[in-house]
Amino acid sequence: MSDDMSMTPQHKIDSGFGRDSTAAEVIAGIDLHGKTAIVTGGYSGLGLETVQALASAGAVVVVPARRPEHAREVLAEAGVPSGAAAGQVSVAALDLADQSSVREFAEDFLGSADSGGADGGVRSLDILVNNAAIMASPERRVGPGWESQFATNHLGHFGLTNLLWPALAAGSGARVVSLSSTGHKLSPIRFDDINFDTGYDKWRAYGQAKTANSLFAVQLDRLGRDFGVRAFAVHPGGIMTELQRHLPREEMIAAGWMDETGKVDARFKTPAQGAATSVWAATSPALDGMGGVYCEDCDIAEPTEVGSPEARIRGVDAHAVDPADAARLWALSAELTGINAFGS
Repeated sequence: MSDDMSMTPQHKIDSGFGRDSTAAEVIAGIDLHGKTAIVTGGYSGLGLETVQALASAGAVVVVPARRPEHAREVLAEAGVPSGAAAGQVSVAALDLADQSSVREFAEDFLGSADSGGADGGVRSLDILVNNAAIMASPERRVGPGWESQFATNHLGHFGLTNLLWPALAAGSGARVVSLSSTGHKLSPIRFDDINFDTGYDKWRAYGQAKTANSLFAVQLDRLGRDFGVRAFAVHPGGIMTELQRHLPREEMIAAGWMDETGKVDARFKTPAQGAATSVWAATSPALDGMGGVYCEDCDIAEPTEVGSPEARIRGVDAHAVDPADAARLWALSAELTGINAFGS
């Protein structure tokens, strides 16, 4: 079968869920006992809701965190026991902006005491939700001079997913969910100046990183589907979480996200609604045999209707699902990180 014929169309499938569906609703009736999941940023906002939903369905969930003790405290406050004694949800150290930390986490996971099993094989990973992100942050360089939003949101997850590939391939129909957003509409990949060396713009940098998250899912799905691994990009919707921590209140008021009293605009979702599309993409039987598409509101998104009143807030722009750019970004990311599970 040709590559084009095996691609999933970028069109709605009428999932039965929608904008206001919650994570608990989309996972109802799904049994994840015996499954293992990793959710980056799984101790705040959407990530926490995602962890709770997956664990409620029986999955063993690993939560990587830059501050593990803080993550355990937050999970405990939310009623999600974590640690060795808890069994079902555990926390491990990971800083996505540090490639050595990414490698250490992956090596620990692959070599953990839970690995192997009766046949001595590789520990399997059934769900990987690349959820953690920073947004519109002040200019900062990490690693060998990488722009921090691109490095954290994309390159950190690129390295993590590739290093965890043996576990994903060992799973039974594993899925990878890459959190993008309508931020992708702010910028395509700037292949000629990917680190904003000629002048930093926090929103364009965020936009590039979110485009990268979407293109990553497109190319991972193309490379992984022969192994039974499928990937999806997800726009969760607008939600007030810690993601906005770098934004001044005045800027959010000017953008119409809240009024002068701090009341959030009705367009914003609750965290439970925001996590629903991630959970749906990670678990829904309706997506069996599909992948490589951008999803929103618990369904596959339609392509952006260019020039329409909702072009900025709905649908996926062509540059975020372009197969050629996805392959080009993958090659560049492999060169930058020195990691490529599909390299020769």
